[in-house]
Amino acid sequence: MGDGQGTDCTKAAAKWPIIKTKKNLQITRFKDNDLFTVQSFFSPAESKAFIKAAEAIGFSHQGSLGPAKGEAYRDNDRISVNDPALADTVWESGLNKLFSDIKIRGKVAVGLNPNIRLYRYKVGQRFGRHIDESVNLGEGKRTYYTLLVYLSGGIKSNSKNATNNSSDSSVDPLIGGETVFYGSRNSVVAEVAPIEGMALLHLHGDKCLLHEARNVTKGVKYVFRSDVAFA
Repeated sequence: MGDGQGTDCTKAAAKWPIIKTKKNLQITRFKDNDLFTVQSFFSPAESKAFIKAAEAIGFSHQGSLGPAKGEAYRDNDRISVNDPALADTVWESGLNKLFSDIKIRGKVAVGLNPNIRLYRYKVGQRFGRHIDESVNLGEGKRTYYTLLVYLSGGIKSNSKNATNNSSDSSVDPLIGGETVFYGSRNSVVAEVAPIEGMALLHLHGDKCLLHEARNVTKGVKYVFRSDVAFA
């Protein structure tokens, strides 16, 4: 199953980057409104600042019992923080406008889950096929979309093995770590390669597509994660 609310919320005072409001965000739809990406949702500076802040807090390893015990295979590192202010800032930086026309069961999008998670995948780490669960946040709010923002990856490239064109030669370009979505009969609906600053949004809960985070073969994959709440 997908990553829920989490019980390891860190209370460390993180120095998050100042998120600027984005205009004219570009959307690429893979399955209408069920699955789409948003280019340059975080700027390169914002993405790198999130990585720096996360590394300063420190990650905890996240594993699972595996398919034999009814759980998806999971091997990554995670931070979980409860930060309503950060959730509001990210929501109001442009997501609110993207979701202004999306309704689910008569409900409208009202913001992000304040439970913010940051993931790190090193070489050899991956997250097996799973679905993300819908979460009841109380006060009539329920999550229906997963928000992932890649903090590392290729620069605006659509190649399957996008590489990072950063001038910083000390950082290995990220290869692998694609998020792959499956439809009926194991058909691949979409294969999304991480691109620095790109957001990926997909419907979760009872209509969530089975998906996985593929093995990282080079570099380090960092991801910002929250959920879009409706009320």
